[in-house]
Formats: sequence, C-alpha cells, structure tokens
Amino acid sequence: MKGIVLAGGNGSRLYPMTATITKQLLPIYDKPMIYYPIATLMLAGIREILLITTAKDVDRYDELLGDGSRWGLSIRYAVQERPEGIAQAYVIGRDFVGGRPSALILGDNLFFGSGLSRRLNQAARLTRGAHIFATRVEDPERYGVVDLGADGRPLAIVEKPIHPPGNWAVTGLYFYDGRASDFAAELRPSSRGELEITDLNARYLAAGELVVDRLGRGFAWLDTGTPESLSAATQFVGTLETRQGVKIACLEEIALTQGFIDVDSFARIAARAPASAYGRYLKSLLQDIEIDGAQLRAMAG
Repeated sequence: MKGIVLAGGNGSRLYPMTATITKQLLPIYDKPMIYYPIATLMLAGIREILLITTAKDVDRYDELLGDGSRWGLSIRYAVQERPEGIAQAYVIGRDFVGGRPSALILGDNLFFGSGLSRRLNQAARLTRGAHIFATRVEDPERYGVVDLGADGRPLAIVEKPIHPPGNWAVTGLYFYDGRASDFAAELRPSSRGELEITDLNARYLAAGELVVDRLGRGFAWLDTGTPESLSAATQFVGTLETRQGVKIACLEEIALTQGFIDVDSFARIAARAPASAYGRYLKSLLQDIEIDGAQLRAMAG
C-alpha cells in the first residue's frame, strides 16, 4: 500500500506564524509537524510516500526529509498549484498511486493511542472499498460528520453541516482501494470550489463499501490548524513524553521497530544525532538494544 501526505495550503489560520514558513514545518513540541502524519503512515506499514505541497515549499521538505531512505522509506514530492480540496490529492497523485490501494493523511493531523498500529494495519489490508476513522467532537459543524445507524453502519456523510446529524467527525486519515483516483477525477467542485473528500467518501458509501472505524476512549486525534489546537497538541505531546520517557512520532524508532531499517543503520543515525534531547533519546534506545542483545547472548551461552 502507498501513502500520500497532503501538506499544501496557506496556513492562513496560523498567520503570522506561517508568513515565512509552511504550517506543516512548524514544531509540535520537539518535532516538525510533518513528522506526525509520516509516523502514522509508517505505523500502518507504509514505506512509499508522496508528499504533496506548494511549489515554494518543496525544497524545504526535501531538505528536512530527503528521499526518506534513512528511515527505510521512499519519499517523493508533488506540487499542488492551488488548494482545491483534499480529494485533489488523488488527482495529483494518480501516477504515484498507480491504481493500487493507498492511504491519504492530512499534514496537520496527529493520532495517538494504545493499539493504534493494529487498527492502522487492519485498515491497510483492504483490497476493496474505503476505510475511514471517526471520533467524537464537541463542535461537529467544523468537520465532515458521519451519521451512524443503530448498528454502527454509516448512513450519510455531511461536510460542515449547520445542523449536524451527530458528533462523529471524520478524521484526516483515509484508506482507499485502487479506484480512488478514478473516483476523484469524476468529482465536481463544491460551492467552495473544492473537490471535497466527503464526496469521495460518499461515493464509496453509496456503493455500500465504506467502513467507519470509531476511535473511542484511549485514542487522541488532534487537528493542528489553529493556534489553539497547535498549542494543545504541543502540550499533549510534551506531557506524554516528559512523564513517560518516550517519544511520539520518532521516525527512527518506528523505522527500527517496523523492520524498515536494521540495528546497524539505527546505530549510525544515533551516532550522528546532535546533543539534543531527541539525540539523547536515540542513543538511549541504542543502549537498551545493546543491553538486551547482551542478555540474550548470555542466556544462549
């Protein structure tokens, strides 16, 4: 399965923070925002990623991420000339997807929770239809909202409804089969002049091929597109990392645990890491690996 990260847009709601830098390169606690959606795709087992951004920001992402090979990834870049809707990602990424199943994630979305990787891997196994995630929100009128029946099956999806049919908001993470680009190309722009992701999801819903996976207690979804939500995400990540002594969206650690890179590659990355809290974390992980390895050798001996 391939992955797309949509990291375009002007970030106008975060102005003046975004006057000279794109939104997805702003920090969430100790890492650039873009690390978090990439981490989510990696947890789903996805290694081939297309990052869609603006023409002026391609070089900035390339400088930060490169081709992704140090994490065992293949990262390519494409330009969204004008922000004309989330579903436009599948028009721009048609050749990259190549008629194969894929996942699309918004560049300002953060997911966290126990068992998240298992849920993501289940979604990534789809061969037919679409698999999306929903979570309860207090202000559903700001989102695409899914109306669920008594049996939990989706009945309708409405984009930013004045009178929401419920409070289950569709998150910015979508898994589709190989027809997504064809369906997206057939969409007509909405009254906002955009190709709406809600309309793409509705296409699968109409065919009875849409699965809605509800993220309940124990899961966090943060959309970091406003100053308030950006600050909340920073506090959330900072609190968890400080109290638990772990890093959220540490790409090197995920690459190692997912088997994208081996221990020797991880050791080289850790050795080159600067003397920052992040660098010390990588070195501590390497030390733990070496201790565990020594214990296993002793037990075998």
